[in-house]
Amino acid sequence: MVQTITEPGKYFDGHGLYLRVDKTGGRFWVQRIVINGKRCELGLGSLDFVTLAEARHAAFENRKLARAGGDPLSDRREAKAVMTFEEAAREVHRIHLPTWKNPKHGDQFINTLATYAFPTMGPIRAPDVSTADVLAVLQPIWLTKAETARRVKQRIGTVMKWCIAKGWRKDNPVDAVDKGLPKQTGRKEHRKSLPYDAVADCLHTVAGTNAGLSTKLCFELLVLTCVRSNEAREARWAEVDLKAKVWEIPAERMKMARPHRIPLSKRAVAVLEQAKGLDDDLVFPGSKKGKPLSDATLLKLIRENGYDVDIHGFRTSFRTWAQERTNFPREVPEAALAHQSGDETERAYARSDLFEKRRKIMEAWAGYLAERRDNVVRIG
Repeated sequence: MVQTITEPGKYFDGHGLYLRVDKTGGRFWVQRIVINGKRCELGLGSLDFVTLAEARHAAFENRKLARAGGDPLSDRREAKAVMTFEEAAREVHRIHLPTWKNPKHGDQFINTLATYAFPTMGPIRAPDVSTADVLAVLQPIWLTKAETARRVKQRIGTVMKWCIAKGWRKDNPVDAVDKGLPKQTGRKEHRKSLPYDAVADCLHTVAGTNAGLSTKLCFELLVLTCVRSNEAREARWAEVDLKAKVWEIPAERMKMARPHRIPLSKRAVAVLEQAKGLDDDLVFPGSKKGKPLSDATLLKLIRENGYDVDIHGFRTSFRTWAQERTNFPREVPEAALAHQSGDETERAYARSDLFEKRRKIMEAWAGYLAERRDNVVRIG
């Protein structure tokens, strides 16, 4: 019986397999094998954990692979190199971090996985993650934290796609997880917006506050140009041509990674003229030198003055005004919002950014706000 062997030495079996007994009493399975013309030895584990039958099977498979031109050593090294889900997720996060326009998005990616996925899935080897593992993460939050759950699902899927690209697995366990989840019945809430006829009142209120000049001017330009919060807050003087009345945001600062030219109304130019001298680089500097205003600063500005809406909602206000109060074709306000209209074929032929038509609608929007603001009468 193999288990009774205690005398130090080497005890040979077939396929180059032998049991090595050390002077210290350790007993280990070893296989002598030729791999790509080179003789070497492979350790197959301790006798305490690997039976003779298991050692023989492993030795046979190694010999079979080597005779076919394979490399059992390389396969073992690759197996050891396979990451756990947490290790893979952190690597995906590291790789993608430079591509996120806002560092906050990168933080959210890894933090949501750390909160909801790592406690159960983290230690599992990436190739071994199953649909059941993903389901166990999502089920507890699928209905109570619907939006968060959807994002966690999408981020797990991103990690799994990377693992497929690495050759560690052939499937994405996220693809089948919907079959085990109930339908989310809650409606997705749209960002809160003001009725367009209340925007001028909001601008008037903000102008009369004790907020910093940079903050107030940034907010007004955002409303006048219908840009997103980060596009306004991170504006650079190098992007602005006051003489031509044009603000050109480069692709890397736009959500859809396309450059966006904005025709500046007379009032928008006046706002920018007021901002001159605040900083040599940033149009709207924050309290820390060289840093732009934070998104929270603009949100706080309007919320503390009685407007329970979102900054992004002012784009909705403009879009509704254009729809209800103007005769501009639909594609003009859509282009002003940096949205693309029509299907892929239509866009392939219609390559104009409707700049001159957008100049007219932005001037009309500014004129509407000025007219309303001049007629504002605050009660109380």
